[in-house]
Amino acid sequence: MDHTHSTHVAMPAADERESARLHDVFKALRDALSSEIVGQAALVERLLIALLADGHLLVEGAPGLAKTTAVRALAARLEADFARVQFTPDLLPADLTGTEVWRPQDGRFEFQPGPVFHPILLADEINRAPAKVQSALLEAMGERQVTVGRATYPLPPLFLVMATQNPIEQEGTFPLPEAQLDRFLMHVRIGYPDAGAEVEILRLARERAREVLRPHETEQQRIPQADVFAAREAVLDLHVAPAVERYLVELVLASRNASRYDEALGRRIEWGASPRGSIALERCARAHAWLAGRDFVTPDDVRAIAPEVLRHRVLPSYEATAEGWDGDRLVAELLAKVPLP
Repeated sequence: MDHTHSTHVAMPAADERESARLHDVFKALRDALSSEIVGQAALVERLLIALLADGHLLVEGAPGLAKTTAVRALAARLEADFARVQFTPDLLPADLTGTEVWRPQDGRFEFQPGPVFHPILLADEINRAPAKVQSALLEAMGERQVTVGRATYPLPPLFLVMATQNPIEQEGTFPLPEAQLDRFLMHVRIGYPDAGAEVEILRLARERAREVLRPHETEQQRIPQADVFAAREAVLDLHVAPAVERYLVELVLASRNASRYDEALGRRIEWGASPRGSIALERCARAHAWLAGRDFVTPDDVRAIAPEVLRHRVLPSYEATAEGWDGDRLVAELLAKVPLP
């Protein structure tokens, strides 16, 4: 496999030191999250990739798999406020965005911002709220702003939505519309931990129970937002060879016209990924490479992250759904069919 990348101009010593420091900061963050969220290494890595790639995350998994704990743990280690919204069928858009309150003493309306104005927002069980509430998140996620009445309010620069959904209970749920799904950088599916991890979870649960009984103040180091923005810039500076870029684009194009590779696969795909899918795949592949300590992206980075970036953007046809095909299986076929550079 050709991982060729062009010759780099030597970095100044100060830049190299700063780059090494940022890598150390994120390595320490990954280690800290992994010690708290046992048995979910993929979730921890995807959470960091979303943070570095400046995108939102949809996490699907059964109850009790540390989805909420993961985003809480991340927020606790960043200099950023955190809000959690439990989505329910009676939730209103204003419960998310905020509302204008009449101030009789001033004779005017004053805007009271909602939880969406926090830098990190956990939308718990997002598919329990109806479409009008989900659409209230569309503008916030896509344009980093909220419009209430005639006024538009900007959201914090570090704005990350992590939404969770439970795949088991379908009663009283509202499937996310495709337009909203496309605004999620990645759709991550998590499963149960193995036996070794489960034993470690029991040990961790006992420790936490003791901490509740004997509380003590532990001041943990919090990462400044400036470091997150600097790391995002470093991710954008990574080198992507033309051959790797072409492979990435070819994967997305194949999702729209798979018949070029396989007639049957073409019939099984109703809709392919949009250009937003190409952008997301490139940003995530860059973040994946940066976390691995490299200054260039390989086809393996693209392949490692493709299922999470594309599974919710490649939709099976009616016939394919009847045959048991889903986004995961379609993406796996695309990865098998599109030749590596």
